[in-house]
This record gives sequence, structure tokens and C-alpha cells, in this order.
Amino acid sequence: MLSAFFMAIMAFNVISADYPQWRGINRNGISEEKGLLKSWQEGGPTLLWSATGIGAGFSSPSISKGVIYVTGRKDNKEFLSALDLKGNIKWTTEYGNAFTDSYPDARSTPTVDGDAIYVISGRGEVVCFDLSGKIRWSVDALKKFEGKYGSWGIAESPLVVDDKVIYTPCGRKTTMVALNKKTGETVWMTESLNDQSGYVGPILANIGKKKQIITVTGSYVIGVDAENGHIDWKVSNKDISSPTDINCVSPIFHNGSVFVTSGYNDAGALIKISDDGMQATVAWVNPDLDVHHGGVVLVDGYIYGANWINNGQGNWVCLDWNSGKTMYETKWRNKGSIISADGMLYCYEENGMLGLVKASPEGFNVVSSFKITQGSGPHWAHPVISDGVLYMRHGDVLMAYDIKAK
Repeated sequence: MLSAFFMAIMAFNVISADYPQWRGINRNGISEEKGLLKSWQEGGPTLLWSATGIGAGFSSPSISKGVIYVTGRKDNKEFLSALDLKGNIKWTTEYGNAFTDSYPDARSTPTVDGDAIYVISGRGEVVCFDLSGKIRWSVDALKKFEGKYGSWGIAESPLVVDDKVIYTPCGRKTTMVALNKKTGETVWMTESLNDQSGYVGPILANIGKKKQIITVTGSYVIGVDAENGHIDWKVSNKDISSPTDINCVSPIFHNGSVFVTSGYNDAGALIKISDDGMQATVAWVNPDLDVHHGGVVLVDGYIYGANWINNGQGNWVCLDWNSGKTMYETKWRNKGSIISADGMLYCYEENGMLGLVKASPEGFNVVSSFKITQGSGPHWAHPVISDGVLYMRHGDVLMAYDIKAK
């Protein structure tokens, strides 16, 4: 009886530590895990293992119930692989066509929901797998909904809401669609804003009694009723800055407001949503935090991320959520991606340096750092934390580091 009790506790811990989709359980880059190292030994935390053969990619792994899922490109096709927690590949399945122009590697992070896994290919195919790697259904959604994308193809990670899978094809026919997660059949289509898609994984926000999907397209920030596909509000990106088509950062929702940002000398902005979820207004704009594609995190009322400088470099920035005030802007080596756990920031720069930084508006102080040397290509995959393990992906290589406090 006692051993069964401890087995149940262990099972709960594994499940509670899951990181089953883009940017974590709440798609905000925050891991709720505690008991992690507050500093690393010289050279970084202990490398548990590294695995190759997953294919080239910029996407992050997802972890659910003791299995790692990750997408990769091989030639002009995309594949989903499942690995065990020791880095052994259990299965690999081809699911769609890769984007073949600039930076063609896989970008869609898998979403695990119950007994299913969902991905979106670089050519807009939405695909559902069972946990053994068998494809249950596949919809050429870009073609079906006559979608339109920008210069770098499709980089959306699927959002599952209740019985629906969300995809944002944009174009003249619609802006966002919901597919039945069991069958792939169309549940609803929004009106068309005659726009092109961004490179954004949408988020889900609870506003009053309403579930609202929030995302960024080429020209707008929008809030969509998850039940029926009605576009409840939209804010033109022109009201925030002078945007290009490079909108890559998933929004952050908190306390009735949403933070959005895009790079190339654009800006970051806080949008206030009305209590009924039907109106939205820009509360503040700050050009200091114009994030390229490394994401942002909100920790204890402060937004952290890296900005864009004209030559493609960038500094690390902290803003106050309520006022938009810049708390600091600090040069380290380069811009990069960011997640947070246990009061610390994990900052992965595009030159391969990974820094452990105390989350504090007082300053950007790197406690420990080391360089990711395995793999090839741009260092663009966002870090992932699950059950005391830090997962880093660089090209065809996935690495696992032990970051549990001893």
C-alpha cells in the first residue's frame, strides 16, 4: 500500500513537471518548478546526454508523461520524433513539407493534449498524431483556407482549446480557423482581415466568462472568441509602431491586459482589454523592448526580454508592466531567447551563450554562463525546463542538463 502511494506521488510529479507545448503549460515561458540550481559550476550544469538524428530545427521540444517530442527537417520534409528521458529515439514519423526558402528548418513546437500530438508544418499542414507516432488526420490547411504568409513561411505552434485546434492562415478567405481536434473537420472560421500571418503561437486568455484567443498577424493584434470565432477586438500594429512583417513573439496576458512586441526597430506595447472582452486600447508603448523572436517573460510585475539593434545585435531589457517604464537596458553579448523558473532567467543568446540571471528590476546580473557548442546553425530554439532538467536544442542536436539543486 505504501509503495503504491509513493508511485502515485512520483507519477504526479512527472505530470506536474510537464512542458507540453510552446513556451510551457501556460504558453508564457514560465516554469513553475522549484528547487533548481541558483548558480552553475564552471562550464555549466552537468550534461546528462545529447541526442542527434532529430533533424534540423529551430523549434523547442515538448515533454509530456516521460516522453520528449520534437520536430525536425530532413531534406525538404518535416518529421516528428519521440524520445525517452535518456535521449533514445523511440519513433520518427514524416508529417509534411518544410519551408524551402530562407531558414527552412522546422519551427513548429509540438502540442501534446491527452493522447494526441499536434504540429503545423512549414507549409501549413495541420497534423494530429497518436502517442505511437501514427497520423490520425492531416489537413492541408494553408491550401484549404487560401492562407497568406510572409517572407519566412509558417512558424506557428498549434493551440488546443477544449475540442478545437487553432491555426491562423490569414488571407482573403479567413484570418483564424478552428479544427475539431478529433477529426480535423472545420469548426469555425473568422472573418477575413485581408492580412498575412505572423510567425506567432497564439495564446488563450480568460476574460470574464469568455475564453479569448489572442495573437498577432502581419497587421493586427486580435482577440477571437474561442467558442464561435468572432473577432471581438483588433488593434492595428500601426497604432503601436511602424511594423514590418516580422511579428514573431507570442503575446503575454496578465490581469486584463496583453503585452505585444516585434523587432526591427518596432516597439513593445501594453494593450488594455475591456472587462467584457469586446474592446481594446493601447495603454503604453515603449520602443526599448522591440523583441525579434526570443520571446518575453513576466516575473513579479516586470517584463524581461532582449531588444533589436540595427546591426542585428541586441541588449537585455526590463520594463515595468503597469507603467512601461524602462528599468534597465544592458548589453551582454547579443539578443536571444528567454524563459524563467524559480526566480531566475535563462537567457540563450544567438551566439550560443546561455546565462543564468536573477530576475530583478535592479539590473541584468549574470550569475553563471556557459556556451552551447554542439549542433550547428543559428541558436534560435527556446530553452525548456521539465522535472529539473534543462533541454537545449541546437540544429540536429538535443541536449539535457541537470539543474536540480542538490
